[in-house]
Amino acid sequence: MMNYEIFKEVVKEKFLDYMPEKYKGMEVVISPMEKVNETLDGLSLREEGKHISPTIYVNDMYRKYQNNEDLEQTIRGACEVMERGFREIPPISVDSICKDAKEKIVFELINTTQNESYLKQLPHREFQDLSIVYKVMIKEDENGIHSTKVTNSLAERLGMSEADLFKCAAENTRRLLPPTVRSMNDVMREMFVKDGMPEDIAEMMISEIPPEQTMWIISNSRGINGAVNMLYENELHELAKNLGSDLYILPSSIHEVLAVSSDLATPEELAEMVVQVNMEEVSLNERLSNQVYHYDKDLRKLTLATDTPNKRLDGIVAEPSLVYDSKEKSR
Repeated sequence: MMNYEIFKEVVKEKFLDYMPEKYKGMEVVISPMEKVNETLDGLSLREEGKHISPTIYVNDMYRKYQNNEDLEQTIRGACEVMERGFREIPPISVDSICKDAKEKIVFELINTTQNESYLKQLPHREFQDLSIVYKVMIKEDENGIHSTKVTNSLAERLGMSEADLFKCAAENTRRLLPPTVRSMNDVMREMFVKDGMPEDIAEMMISEIPPEQTMWIISNSRGINGAVNMLYENELHELAKNLGSDLYILPSSIHEVLAVSSDLATPEELAEMVVQVNMEEVSLNERLSNQVYHYDKDLRKLTLATDTPNKRLDGIVAEPSLVYDSKEKSR
């Protein structure tokens, strides 16, 4: 089996062989692309005078190749995805993105430590161990939300400072993607009924779990990038008031966070669970943090409740010597 670097070169050489004739004159371009929590090798097709092309990732292709050990099948499958992308890609230009952008800018939360290099390209502000970044929503349909990241260059094109972006996003995110707070009991009840369980039996099973002992899912109406709703204090305060206690907030993913009564467990115990779920259940590009947060209902304030040593989300731990060197250089 080819190693990754050889596979990447072979894909670049043979990709157009499996594309329809009208794409044969294009150039295959593979370049590093910084994404949330990771850098991937993006493959796109370039044609002179045109700048829009779907992007697929060689990393994903290689994982499929490792599973099926069939190079031709892997490339054919990727070409089908690329061709479908060309058919479905909306006609986007920078001008069309900029039009009414102030009404479509929304928040996104990402991990600061894991995205140090990526954040240099983006207007952002820090929030605990996270960073608030911005996106422009382009289109919303049954397949999801199409959006583009607000980079430094796009912000300049829009003539907006980070403070301007924050103000717009604070208003737009609540309006375009309204916050939702649901108990895990309700979610489980729906799952049981959907699987064929009679409603009265499902209700009886769920009613045995009191509200103060359940988890509460904080997200948005679409369930996409819903973790940003931990920025909105009103929902946290209402939940804490109803439970009669402070809250611990567990970062389930970039799409949602979980809230529990602070009486339920210690933050250290909860952080152990967060780390384990992150490493075993959540894909790297959707991980948010390994920390747990505390919401004080009296102070109406959210702070970090833990300081676990594994700040990175990819499982990589810096060597002590490297940490020492970086401190020396910062003096």
